[in-house]
Amino acid sequence: MIDLYTFGTPNGRKASVMLEEVELGYEVHVIDIMNGDQFQPEFVTINPNAKIPAILDTEGPDGDPMMVFESGAILIYLAEKTGSNLLPADMRKRYSAIQWLMFQVGGVGPMFGQAHHFLEFAKVGIPYAQERYGKETERLYGVMDRRLGEAAYLAGDFYSIADIATYPWVSRHPLHLGPLDEFPNVKRWYDEISARPAVQRGMKVPEG
Repeated sequence: MIDLYTFGTPNGRKASVMLEEVELGYEVHVIDIMNGDQFQPEFVTINPNAKIPAILDTEGPDGDPMMVFESGAILIYLAEKTGSNLLPADMRKRYSAIQWLMFQVGGVGPMFGQAHHFLEFAKVGIPYAQERYGKETERLYGVMDRRLGEAAYLAGDFYSIADIATYPWVSRHPLHLGPLDEFPNVKRWYDEISARPAVQRGMKVPEG
């Protein structure tokens, strides 16, 4: 059994979508980041960085419980635990998936998140920040669109943890970009992944 500590954010939904895709049983523990639950001592013992998501695997690789934090690490851990083709054993495919996962972790997540904040949520408009993060968000969409013009999925011809990591952030495109019309390959990819039953279930966690 996996204990999932999460909230309704793109990073949180990476983990719930992954758990649905690999068909592992899990129990949801809502960490209300709007009320500061992530700073409670009980949660900080699970993730010292006080961020969601985090998981506790009651049956770790050596049989003892194992805690994992950081969404990218969680995806790799769950793929390896289950032997899932979402992270293939073939080295070339494996590192294609890992490099696009790192693209999401290092670029898409932070930049889209900053664009969300300054375009939608900042109490005072800051044109410099809006332009900076808005332009970088568009650039990243351009990178994805070119990639998805030559491959079905980010890592190549197979659905992977890179797609699972990136999809929840793209699902917030109305907040940081607007319609996907200028990026038709991203839109094709987005629509296809949106139709996956496991993705639909995972995207409802924890509200669903």
